[in-house]
Amino acid sequence: MEPSPLYRQLAVHYLDAIRAGSLKPGDKLPSLRSLMRLHGISLSTALQLCRTMEGEGWVEARDRSGYFVKRPRRLAIAAMEEPAADVAPDPAQYVGIHGKVSEFVARRRQGAVRIDFSLARGAPELYPAQALQTIMMRLLRQRPALLTTAAPSRSRTPLREAAARRGLRAGMTLAPDEVLSTNGCIEALNLALRAVAQPGDTVAVESPTFYGLLQVLESLGMRAVEIPTSPQTGLSVEALEMALDAYDNIKAVVVVPHLQNPLGSVMPDAHKQRLVALCEQRGVALIEDDTYSELLDTDTPARAIKSWDRTGNVIHCASLHKILAPGMRLGWISAGRWHGRVEMLKYTQTRSNEELSQWTAGEYMGTGAFDRHLRRLRDRLREQRERTADAIAAHFPAGTRLNLPPGGLQLWVELPDRLPSMTVFDRALREGILVAPGALFSNSSRFDHYLRINCGWPHDDAIAAGLRRLGEIVGECGERPRLAA
Repeated sequence: MEPSPLYRQLAVHYLDAIRAGSLKPGDKLPSLRSLMRLHGISLSTALQLCRTMEGEGWVEARDRSGYFVKRPRRLAIAAMEEPAADVAPDPAQYVGIHGKVSEFVARRRQGAVRIDFSLARGAPELYPAQALQTIMMRLLRQRPALLTTAAPSRSRTPLREAAARRGLRAGMTLAPDEVLSTNGCIEALNLALRAVAQPGDTVAVESPTFYGLLQVLESLGMRAVEIPTSPQTGLSVEALEMALDAYDNIKAVVVVPHLQNPLGSVMPDAHKQRLVALCEQRGVALIEDDTYSELLDTDTPARAIKSWDRTGNVIHCASLHKILAPGMRLGWISAGRWHGRVEMLKYTQTRSNEELSQWTAGEYMGTGAFDRHLRRLRDRLREQRERTADAIAAHFPAGTRLNLPPGGLQLWVELPDRLPSMTVFDRALREGILVAPGALFSNSSRFDHYLRINCGWPHDDAIAAGLRRLGEIVGECGERPRLAA
């Protein structure tokens, strides 16, 4: 990934100062001459820096006075309300999420897509393709039989060793032999659910939740009970406890503690600890989907739920799909007391993963380049999220709500007046703009008036124009005036 231009690097420096409160609304930025002297830059670079920050809504130019920090436009959007957690959740029975997703996929193929806001994925240029290619070519020279020799079922690859080492940063103590490679996190979740539950059993999930999980549950013949989930603190442990009292066949809980998809919420450590204790006490397996934690806007690793596990009751699932190499589809699972069963299910279902990508990713993860890549990725994604949020504030109708998460690839947007998201989906698709309607993220209809918006692509002119037009479409569908910029 190419380094950002110097003016962009300096803009990030001053944006960090604004976020930290060192520069407050109304404070003056250093003058152009001061910027040139402070950073050893040209007048052109100093102007680009200030104009970039002005264009993104962080500062405003005042005649003959310079540039001053202003209140970001997105702060005018109201925060999302917290869900009610003091009532027993209704089970979302086996109602056919496959049908909803199949309809979504079929309809998105009906027309050419110019701008895709529906994914939760980063642009290819955000990932270290050249470095991975270099490692892979060297491995093929050194070990040409990697492509022609079947991988042993218990191969101890650098990926398993790297995953165990990274687990230490999150508070887990794992041996490489306790880590099993999978085809992405979705296979890890499949294996975990098959290990702890049977067709007809009920599994507690967050609400809203990733529609792929609902598809997996349906394909396995399992039922979902949706637990209220806060946009800020994640799954409600209190509501889960009520559900466990109400339903006697809940066999597992699936939770995304860090940057939950689609909300972007982050569970506080105290909530994680209570969740581990509750599931252990009730004899319910706890499945942790840790796909997004490396995308949090911090260099301090988030503590994994499994770090509190002392009995093997927590199954930890993770993936490189969002953070390193989407094309490799690499994940892993540490299944605790179900390790032997998961290992046999994996052998039965897909056999071993091919080794070349595991060796390549594992070697890269063992270098300092991996952490440098993650820092750059987090910085780019933060910039893209904030610019997307500013565009939504500028162009979407009054009454729009937004959750701005502390990291990740997406924003969760509540449409005004409970405007059906499928109405917006249909209208936008006719113009080549694809969004993910909230109806996909629940077996119920409670999120039909939400959209998930991807922020993984650089905020260029096409993305900016797409967000502007999407806001206009939302306004036209709801016949409401837009928010003032």
